[in-house]
Amino acid sequence: MSTAVFADTFYWIALTHADDSAHADAVAFDAAPGRLPIVTTEETLIEFLTFFGGQGPFLRTKALLVARRIIGDQEIRVLPQSHESFQAGLDLYAARLDKAYSLTDCISMATMRREGLSDVLTNDRHFEQEGFHALFR
Repeated sequence: MSTAVFADTFYWIALTHADDSAHADAVAFDAAPGRLPIVTTEETLIEFLTFFGGQGPFLRTKALLVARRIIGDQEIRVLPQSHESFQAGLDLYAARLDKAYSLTDCISMATMRREGLSDVLTNDRHFEQEGFHALFR
């Protein structure tokens, strides 16, 4: 049984953006009693903030507040970016040149393997291609 789940950028966007098609499911997961602790990475938060970068001051502010809440939440472990995390992601990226994986996804996948995580809060089939269980598919 998993002791934690990995949160992909998809999850943070869905949780933040009320118009997102997965918003209700993300909110329900977030509020579920006995929810497993969440693991994410600084690289994922960079991608999350980048997504909202051109969407105007209201959504930029909301995303900023969400990112700060994530960082301060005791139930969420935000793993810092490092040369090692970059290199592990780059190695997976290089090994999957036939795939359309983003570098951030590769870093996330390498992190999940290192942390022994199998469940990911995403609808991204790329994670399933690597043997992970996408909880929003």
